[in-house]
Amino acid sequence: MAAVIVAHKPREVDLEDLLQDVAMTFVKRVRSLRDEEAFKPWLRTVAMNAARAAGREVTRRRRHDPEPRQVNDLDMEARDEGRRLLDLAADLPDGYREPLLLRCVRGFSYRRIAELLDLPETTVETRIARGRRMLRERAEETTRRTHDRL
Repeated sequence: MAAVIVAHKPREVDLEDLLQDVAMTFVKRVRSLRDEEAFKPWLRTVAMNAARAAGREVTRRRRHDPEPRQVNDLDMEARDEGRRLLDLAADLPDGYREPLLLRCVRGFSYRRIAELLDLPETTVETRIARGRRMLRERAEETTRRTHDRL
């Protein structure tokens, strides 16, 4: 579950806090689960939802931050581009998004990602390469659409 959370959580949020949130949801709602086969996907969804909720909270706090920061134009452009790419990455299929974010955002090794996701290392390498290609194609498409509107 930690790998799922790490792939979806904002940097500002503590992994242990999110794991605790997932554990609390598990304790409260596991009895409502009727099919044992659905347990792993259900728990994965609970973990992703906890991470995404934390991300929404971080975004809300940033918007209401009363203390403006001094940022130069290049920093602002880089930050905007990074956010744009993360937004595009959020729409990638889970099988590609998770290993890609664990590698590119968190800096994990292929071996570590393979261990976390319980996949062969070659599968992780392939998914990261395909995820990068999909992300690049989506970024180029949104850039093209933006320029066409102007």
